[in-house]
Amino acid sequence: MPELDLAELTAQSLARIRERTPLIHNITNFVVMNDTANVLLALGASPVMAHAMEEVREMVAYAGALVLNIGTLDESWIEAMLAAGEEANARRIPVVLDPVGAGATRFRTAATERIRSAVKVAVVRGNAAELATIAGMEAKIRGVDSVASGAPDAAARLAAIRFGGAAVVSGVVDYVADANRAAEVRNGHPLMGRITGSGCMATAIVGAFLAVEPDPFLAGIEAVIAFGIAGEVAAERSAGPGTFRQQLIDAVAALDETTILARTRATLRETQPA
Repeated sequence: MPELDLAELTAQSLARIRERTPLIHNITNFVVMNDTANVLLALGASPVMAHAMEEVREMVAYAGALVLNIGTLDESWIEAMLAAGEEANARRIPVVLDPVGAGATRFRTAATERIRSAVKVAVVRGNAAELATIAGMEAKIRGVDSVASGAPDAAARLAAIRFGGAAVVSGVVDYVADANRAAEVRNGHPLMGRITGSGCMATAIVGAFLAVEPDPFLAGIEAVIAFGIAGEVAAERSAGPGTFRQQLIDAVAALDETTILARTRATLRETQPA
């Protein structure tokens, strides 16, 4: 694997996001719509939330990336996701999937499989239990929270192979993989797990980086580096989860090359071709 400066790549992609202001089309859950929109705006992207069947195909045509998040799910939303994904694929617009709660209920697990079967997904991002479920590994999930799973790095690689793109497993350490490459990102802070929607925000940020970085594996790494660093900075300025949520948006907006180069803690890992 050629030597890559992951910090420099992240800074370069962030600069491209702010220069191009890509539209990120989100079909996402009610819990996180506002936070997702705000974090994308803070990053420099342009968010839109559109899930009506009457407009999803038209809207996705303008997008730099499509983000599908199954957090608050019903059948009409699944159909909208399938239609938007089909249109995105036809237009070669990259798709990100967040299989929130996959493994918790048969409905969510089946919806994830329907999307996987019908839509080419560039990056799938979730917690360890969600991606372990996708990968066919043993996992336990309560609601949408990971309780127990096998090795998260293995889950990332197996999920990536199954989806035919890249996968990001979020946790204390973030693992990013595709069929032939793997990386660890150690940026972030425990307070990120103490607020609702931080994982969904991370997924949306993957979409923004994927809009300017054609390699899904690198886009996944860059996104979790950037968001993890913002989480660290926000935690330093926060008294607890309430102030952390507010500081997180400010920290994303304030991200710059100097901070990224100084704080990135990410490494590529040796792996064998699938």
